[in-house]
Formats: sequence, C-alpha cells, structure tokens
Amino acid sequence: MTLPSWQDKNLGSMARGALWLVSVVGEGNIFTKADLRAAFPDVAQIDRRLRDLRDHGWKIDTSREDVSLKQQEQRFVTRGADVWIPGKAKAPKHKSSLTAAQRAKVLQGDNHLCRMCGIGAGEAYEDGIELAKLNVARRKVLLADGTAEYQLVTECKKCGTGGGADREVDLGALLDLVENLAPMEQRVFAGWIAADRRSLSPLDKVWGIYRTLPAASREAVAQAIDDTVK
Repeated sequence: MTLPSWQDKNLGSMARGALWLVSVVGEGNIFTKADLRAAFPDVAQIDRRLRDLRDHGWKIDTSREDVSLKQQEQRFVTRGADVWIPGKAKAPKHKSSLTAAQRAKVLQGDNHLCRMCGIGAGEAYEDGIELAKLNVARRKVLLADGTAEYQLVTECKKCGTGGGADREVDLGALLDLVENLAPMEQRVFAGWIAADRRSLSPLDKVWGIYRTLPAASREAVAQAIDDTVK
C-alpha cells in the first residue's frame, strides 16, 4: 500500500510527522529535534505532535529510555496506528481531558505528592536547582480478575518524562505478594500504608550510604564488617 506524502499539508501535523518517521527516518534509526524542525519549518510544535504519537502505539525513545542516545537524539523504535487514515488519529478514551475537579480530587487523594518519588509541588530536586511540578497521569492497572483499567495518579514532571505513559502495575500480583508476607511483615507494611511513608531502619540507612561510596571506601567498610563478624 502506497503511503501518502509526509509533505502533504492537507494532512494534520501529527499524521505528517508519523509519515516522516516511516518514510525518512525508518524504524530503529536516530533523529534529532534539529532534523525534525528542518523538515517541518512551518509547524510550530511539531515535536509535541510527535510525542502525541505515543498515545497511538508509536514507540519513540529519548535518552531517558535509551542510554546510548545523546540528549538531543531520539530513536524511532516501532510504528503504531496509521494515524493518517481517517478515524485512526482519534485519541483513546483513557486519554480524554481531565476536568479541574478531577485533577483536584486526585491531587488531594495523593496528598499533593508524586507517587513515584514522593516529592511535593515546588520542592527542589537533589540538584537544588529544578523545582518539582505535579501532574495527574493515567496508570494502567491490571486488576485481580484479569481485566485492566486506567486509574489516575499524581506524579512529578521528571518522573513522568520518558515512558511514563507506558507504565502499568499488576494489582493482582501485588496482592498475592502481600498475602505471602509473614504476619510481622504484613503489620509493618500496614504501618507504612497508614503513614503513607516507609520508615527506614538503621540498617536501611547504613546500606543507603554504603552503596554510594567509591570502590576503595566500600572495600574499607567490607573489611571492617568482616573483622567485626569474625
């Protein structure tokens, strides 16, 4: 089947971007934002239109998903729906816009914290420069009965960047893991749920510091603990 031309301005910008990826870039190959903007100088937000393709099954990796890529590079991994065909570009139902009331309810239910990393809106990340911005995302949840549904969750912009839309959680598998915990472990877990935070033990804190050490320092700690336990 012959594809339409990606240069056909009668098509929408997302459809043209998809055709450009297929016809010019090719699956598995790398392109940059500069390449994209040179191809579409007449489209102000063509990079955003390309991101929209992810909602239609297209896989486009950035350096966050593919560490072999440079920051300015992206890789066209796999083609999704033929969005240039009428009706194929319609956004999935779970991608419909949220109302302000829905967003407020989700943020309040999540205590205005990113459920991935725990940061709050306006708090600084570890670099001390960038401040967190919270969004409401849709997460695919595989339920215990085998069905799937999309549920709303709060996440920061950084955690949501790069594949966030593809995350899913198997609730049934998690419930099985909880059931298999020892009674003492279940009580500890219930305490974490009630507090909405995990309290680190002294051992957890020591391990957290140890694993950040350079090799020479790790060897010194290993030698010290080896001498102690003998």
